[in-house]
Amino acid sequence: MTDRLIWQRLEESNYRLTQQRQAILDVMKENRGKHLSAEDVLAEARKKAPNLGIATVYRTLDKLSSFEVLYKTVFDEGKYRYELCEDENHRHHHVICLSCGQITEIGEDLLSKLEKHLESKGFEVVDHQLIMYANCPDCKRKK
Repeated sequence: MTDRLIWQRLEESNYRLTQQRQAILDVMKENRGKHLSAEDVLAEARKKAPNLGIATVYRTLDKLSSFEVLYKTVFDEGKYRYELCEDENHRHHHVICLSCGQITEIGEDLLSKLEKHLESKGFEVVDHQLIMYANCPDCKRKK
């Protein structure tokens, strides 16, 4: 997502970026393609805003997700992870390694055929998410 589109979404929502919120957004932009927990964001953002608290991080991440600036995905044991939206019309999928915990993105939208099938049955598909659990190539070799 471009900075211009991010600013546009924030302006449309009348969302003011304080220094702390800006630090959180900067961390997300610096970590494009990574799936960060709120704790990960806090650790990095405190380098920019030392007085930042975890409650502010959670509130900001939730707000940025509601503006579709961030994707919010639930992974391991109900813990949310956040990543910067890259394409507003494309959802991607994830593979999580059961051994090392590495999260790998699958860029192709592999569920479009299923969505079309459901829509032909009268459903209105609003969103989808696919998470596969596997052993990554490195961990598979080690076994």
